[in-house]
Amino acid sequence: MAESPAFLSAQEVGSFAYLTIKDRTPQILTKAIDTLHRHKSEFFEKHGEEGVEAEKKAISLLSKLRNELQTDKPIVPLVDNCVDADIWNQYLDYQRSLLNESDGEPRWFFSPWLFVECYMYRRVHEAIIQSPPIHDFDVFKESKEENFFESQESIDTLCLHLQQLRPARDLSEDRRKEEFLRLLQISLWGNKCDLSLSGGESSSQKTNVINSLEGLKPFILIDDTESLWTLLSKCKKTAETSVVRVDIVLDNSGFELVTDLVFADFLLSSELATEIHFHGKTIPWFVSDVTVHDFNWTVEHVRSSNEKSTSACGAHWADHVRVGRWTYHDHTFWTLPHPYCAMPQVAPDLYAELQKACLVLFKGDLNYRKLMSDRKWEFTTPFHQALSGFHPAPLCSIRTLKAELQVGLQPGQAEQLMASDPHWLTTGKYGIFQFDGPV
Repeated sequence: MAESPAFLSAQEVGSFAYLTIKDRTPQILTKAIDTLHRHKSEFFEKHGEEGVEAEKKAISLLSKLRNELQTDKPIVPLVDNCVDADIWNQYLDYQRSLLNESDGEPRWFFSPWLFVECYMYRRVHEAIIQSPPIHDFDVFKESKEENFFESQESIDTLCLHLQQLRPARDLSEDRRKEEFLRLLQISLWGNKCDLSLSGGESSSQKTNVINSLEGLKPFILIDDTESLWTLLSKCKKTAETSVVRVDIVLDNSGFELVTDLVFADFLLSSELATEIHFHGKTIPWFVSDVTVHDFNWTVEHVRSSNEKSTSACGAHWADHVRVGRWTYHDHTFWTLPHPYCAMPQVAPDLYAELQKACLVLFKGDLNYRKLMSDRKWEFTTPFHQALSGFHPAPLCSIRTLKAELQVGLQPGQAEQLMASDPHWLTTGKYGIFQFDGPV
């Protein structure tokens, strides 16, 4: 078997990984520090002087982290006593073992990008949990909630559309397929539709969330949605236990999460699936990733909306959760630095859980990077090959491109894109539905 390509890393000056470590991560840390600072009086009201001391401690730990990162210091072991600290420190030892004597220690700009970026967020968590009594404070919560409220018009439009489809099982086969493909595309463009529509734009644009899809089609570089329809239609017919399970490994909260919930609701009401299992993060992660708090908060805020169709959707969702048609799972593996091909060894319980699904959908860019082991694959490498043996069930990556990594393209496709748009890999302008079917 051919040797796997090198990992993406920030040592390539000018690369997206380099710009992330050099500019974006320090900005994120600065914003987290600022957020803690702004909550100082709230911490004092809740916890008195102890709260103020905790805020100072967390800020000092985050400032230290920012300095280590900006000066490319060696990566240091975690010192908290969370359940995953040992696994992280073993992984750091493993990274150390890959280096030659001359290379010294693993460092921010030279170690694999996936490892150091995940490590940065894990250190943010460490800074907070080492600062009781504010140890459960989410430094990213405000920006997640802001995204939701800024997208209110788009959310209402989408919920109205979903309500008009009920009961979806009564739709003709053709119409059901058409809506299935439409809602998948909305889930793909989550942020895309949101960014063009939020910010108090005129009401005539409300329906753009749905109407803009046609114009976005040319930006879908790989579209395996027909295979998803075929697979689920087949699962429905052949399910021995009459259970058709779809798992969704979530990415961002806010508007994107709403698009995922709308799609999940449609799967149930059209009887393409009988149960949906959502997978999210155990701790705040990559700024906007979904935690159990974000998931429940979103369902509750949709349910308590003043818009009739929006609150009706929220009531359906709360009901799905209550009776177990929707299940939310979190697992520490999702916030470890390991690529997904390591899941059978590192988290066999999670791998076994995913094996119960008829289909697993992986949302977003970080999931894609972990599926692909964040390596410099050739653009034409087959998706199945780059998964490096990871295949708990038929799976599909749904992502807009925000990292210099993409496989499964046609010969010449990448070169053509590069000629017309040098930044095609990193702006989120292009999207994919990339499927790896039944083995």
